[in-house]
Amino acid sequence: MTRVAAIDCGTNTVKLLVADIDPVAGTQKTLVRELRIVRLGQDVDRTGRLADEALARVFGATEEYAATIAAHDVDAVRFVATSAARDAGNADVFVAGVRARLGVEPEVVSGGEEARLTFDGATRSLPDVATPICVVDIGGGSTELIVGDHVGVAAAHSLDVGSVRLTERLMPADPPPRSQVEAAGRFVDDLLDTLPTYGVRVGDARTLVGVAGTVTTLAVLLLGLTDWDRERVHHATFPVPQVHEMVERLEAMTVAQREALGVPTGRSDVIGAGGLILDRVLRRSGADRLLVSDSDILDGIAWSIA
Repeated sequence: MTRVAAIDCGTNTVKLLVADIDPVAGTQKTLVRELRIVRLGQDVDRTGRLADEALARVFGATEEYAATIAAHDVDAVRFVATSAARDAGNADVFVAGVRARLGVEPEVVSGGEEARLTFDGATRSLPDVATPICVVDIGGGSTELIVGDHVGVAAAHSLDVGSVRLTERLMPADPPPRSQVEAAGRFVDDLLDTLPTYGVRVGDARTLVGVAGTVTTLAVLLLGLTDWDRERVHHATFPVPQVHEMVERLEAMTVAQREALGVPTGRSDVIGAGGLILDRVLRRSGADRLLVSDSDILDGIAWSIA
């Protein structure tokens, strides 16, 4: 048994998982699973740099996580950073700040490594499902699409589009007019058109698994929940037309209307763009339902340590 702490720092959130993992038995006992919305990728698409206030938010969350990790006497820690840190010219400031507060070197991983960790985390505890499986991970700055089966990854690619990046670039109005939504849809479609070049054939997938905040937030709304309930969200399934309908509703709403519906601050301004990306992927998929997983790259990071 190994007690591990995994941290995933993305463009919009930073997440912590502390778990006891038994690689021989293949079991995972989760002790802590937390999330902070920090918007590390604030304006990175425009400036190419991590904003000072964004770094301050991440460093504050890292200090909180360091205290939690110390209280749980973990054996090993791995801190993984993804899209925003990959794209920023001052990523060295981010790395030095995390190292000083946590005592470990943060790893700015490639899109390919991010995809592998995500697929492992999302599929490890899946029920028996039809293959091929396509896992779609919609982050703030990038979207990973990974096709594989119970043996492992067959093909994967990371697209430079996510909920924050798409909002800032093409859907900045509140609410975005139809012209912005349509332009964003064409942009996403053009990127998705490149996937077969990398061997990622979404249309061949018989099961589509969605992970990360955009998807789990949509699941909460579709289930009609007022509070987060992991037991109900994790491995929930929804007919694709039902997802399309919810995305269209969110695209037309103001930020205030989304928050009144239950979308949290920090995600309410970007959920329309994140939903649009999911919608465009679903339209290419061979699956008729969306399967939601709350296990994702964070769980993949934890197992990579063990």
